[in-house]
Amino acid sequence: MTLLETLRFLKSCHRRAPFLFFNGNTFGEIGRALATALFSDFPFHRRKEAASAVAHFITGVLDEEMMIAAVDSLCQVADFKPGDRVKTLRGSLRGVIVKVRADGRVVWRPAGGASELIALPEGLCVDDPTEG
Repeated sequence: MTLLETLRFLKSCHRRAPFLFFNGNTFGEIGRALATALFSDFPFHRRKEAASAVAHFITGVLDEEMMIAAVDSLCQVADFKPGDRVKTLRGSLRGVIVKVRADGRVVWRPAGGASELIALPEGLCVDDPTEG
């Protein structure tokens, strides 16, 4: 059984919640724990976001394509260079890489702002301008 098949099974169990004493969150937590274990090599914040995407899929908050896209983007290794378009892990802030510091951290400028922020590369994802 693949991971996606397992997640679909957990989602089907969640949908039967009225017959299981409304314990749908249990299935989301099972998925979250499974993702946390499977993605244990991820940096903490990426692992947390992947587990959250999986749990949201199981509980019906996130559709399958979006969950797959989220996990795929979190699996990408960050190798940023100046000019790359980036976003925060949750996509709440977007901007452009200004420079990569010698210690590996990146300096980036949020869209529409003049300030510069410093972040660890694992705290940012590549921003695909074609995404909605």
